[in-house]
Amino acid sequence: MAVNAEQIRNIALVSHNGAGKTSLAEVMLFKAGLSNRIGRVEDGNTLMDFEPEELKRQTSISSGIHQFEWKKHTVNIIDTPGDQNFFTETKNCMQGADVALFVIDAIDGVRVQTEQAWDFASEFNMPAIIFINKMEKERADFNKAFQDVSESLSTPKPIVIQLPIGSESDFKGVVDLISMKAYIYDGEGKVSVTEIPADLQELAESEKETLIENIAEADDALIERYLEGESITDDELKATLKKGVNERIFVPVACGSAIGKIAIDNLMDLLISAGPSPLDRGAKIGTDLRGENEISRDPDPDAPFSAFIFKTVADPYAGRLSIFRVVSGTLGSDGNFYNATKETKERFNQLLTLAGKEQKQVNGAGPGAIVAVAKLKESTTGDTLCDDSDKLRYPFAEPLPPLISFALESKAKGDEDKIYISLNKLLEEDTGLKLDRNSETNEILLSGRGQVHIEATIEKMKRKFGVDVNLKLPKIPYRETIKKKVRVQGKHKKQTGGHGQFGDCWVQFEPLPKGTGFEFVDAIVGGVIPKTYIPAVEKGIVESAKKGVLAGFPTVDFRATLDFGSFHAVDSSEMAFKVAGSLAFKKAVAEAKPVLLEPIMEVTVTTPDDYMGDIMGDLNGRRGRVLGMENAGRYQQIKAQVPLAEFLTYAPDLRSMTGGRGIYSMEFSHYDEVPAQIAEKVIEGVKQAEE
Repeated sequence: MAVNAEQIRNIALVSHNGAGKTSLAEVMLFKAGLSNRIGRVEDGNTLMDFEPEELKRQTSISSGIHQFEWKKHTVNIIDTPGDQNFFTETKNCMQGADVALFVIDAIDGVRVQTEQAWDFASEFNMPAIIFINKMEKERADFNKAFQDVSESLSTPKPIVIQLPIGSESDFKGVVDLISMKAYIYDGEGKVSVTEIPADLQELAESEKETLIENIAEADDALIERYLEGESITDDELKATLKKGVNERIFVPVACGSAIGKIAIDNLMDLLISAGPSPLDRGAKIGTDLRGENEISRDPDPDAPFSAFIFKTVADPYAGRLSIFRVVSGTLGSDGNFYNATKETKERFNQLLTLAGKEQKQVNGAGPGAIVAVAKLKESTTGDTLCDDSDKLRYPFAEPLPPLISFALESKAKGDEDKIYISLNKLLEEDTGLKLDRNSETNEILLSGRGQVHIEATIEKMKRKFGVDVNLKLPKIPYRETIKKKVRVQGKHKKQTGGHGQFGDCWVQFEPLPKGTGFEFVDAIVGGVIPKTYIPAVEKGIVESAKKGVLAGFPTVDFRATLDFGSFHAVDSSEMAFKVAGSLAFKKAVAEAKPVLLEPIMEVTVTTPDDYMGDIMGDLNGRRGRVLGMENAGRYQQIKAQVPLAEFLTYAPDLRSMTGGRGIYSMEFSHYDEVPAQIAEKVIEGVKQAEE
């Protein structure tokens, strides 16, 4: 039977790497009775991180999803990655939840990936709750962490709903400001509810007043009663807290220790009482299949079925596993639905819920449910599933752009096809990856968010599909051009037995402005070359231009004007004039001051103020040209143009320069001339490689 949507809580755990999301999830599952021991990330025995690549790195690479029951509610927790390499997965999976639980390290405070996830929550208009974790650690400071939260994550407004009792190794519980009770924990996670300790009484009363003022902002009638001195009940405060969370007026801030098992059940209670249900989140807006008219779907079990896939798992044995969030309607344990994104029908035989790496069969699912089906033929992440008789399509956020590319070289001969097949399956699982083939350099290119992202993908490909590759930096797609106008003769004359070959053309070559490409001008008069042979001259030039005279790179941005020539009535042919055009090109370019061109990228680096000087110096050291700077909220944005050759390893370099707080994007801008001394090295390198 499908669970009533009012009793469902879908929660995405999000934060910067190392704040303790996975440990928190483990304690929640333990408290809910789903495990008899609490797994540790360091020991590689958690329920949420189970892939070998995650165990090796001791960090979440893909989102773990688990369902449990708490206080008569069904809770789906989605433990998302905190490493920027895998943050497209975080962005995708946040869309499947109704509330984001931000986990903040009590020592380090807010870090860059937390800020980025906060921006995602704003983009998705998603309610949030904050949990300040690791309160038991040395140098843990609740007030400092809360101040950091207030300054860094200011909208919606963070509000304190709990106070810590003790600090660092003496941290032993929390004061709940709504009930005004103290929750004291022993070393085993058992709680006793007592009066507030005397040394905290005055602070708690003051913070309670502030809390009531903050909560009352969500309800005009309540604030009026409060200002008139009327007392407000705990139930009224809880109801208004939930309303304010759902409407993104404020974000409640709780605290505790996942490792110490302190205040985790309080947090779970808070997620039930203040976290919105699918019903609270209301209707989801989609469009018709043409994208012209809006269609609204309420989380109603009797409405037409609709859902969207937010995660895909590629399994070489079980096939593709599609994980989706039901928006409206009810689904049985098997049947059909329509994929509105791919415009195709799909059939499924089993409906599953997720418990880490395990799946459990269920009989049905209604609005708000997070379920999975196996072996759909066409469906992938971001696709809308719906009733065939009532079609619509939901929006799904674009993946984060790739930042780094590597060329893949097969370790086993003839494995190229296997590389493509395996990687295309992994691309279904990870929308942050991009697979390409560079026709110029003849390389298979895999692009992702960082070097760790690419390396983990290659490890996964070897483990899942038995395909092994070497990673290399990609070759730069240089170009060549000319800087001087020349006029040359291209003459091909060959006498063999019978018919000979004769083609004779005079061609003027001249440079064109950057980015213009190639232009061919037919300036023949008086029929000195018959019309039928003129396209052959152009073809000879075009084919030769694919491999320039300096280092074999394509020659661009020049005009070839065919203005004179001669032919032989018997020996001339299209082939002879094609060869003549080719000879003219090679002769002319050698005389016309050929130069090497390199791709220049338009780069935007977003960084905190502290690192501006280092980044500008580094960009200059990469032959970059800084175009300007502008303010971007809490950050500065530096815009620059940098040669691609100097930028291939920028992702890890920026990370180490800024402690992971800087991010960047880049796109192709134009081609520009390579400085002479660098061009010499490039040409020499190409010649050595050919030898």
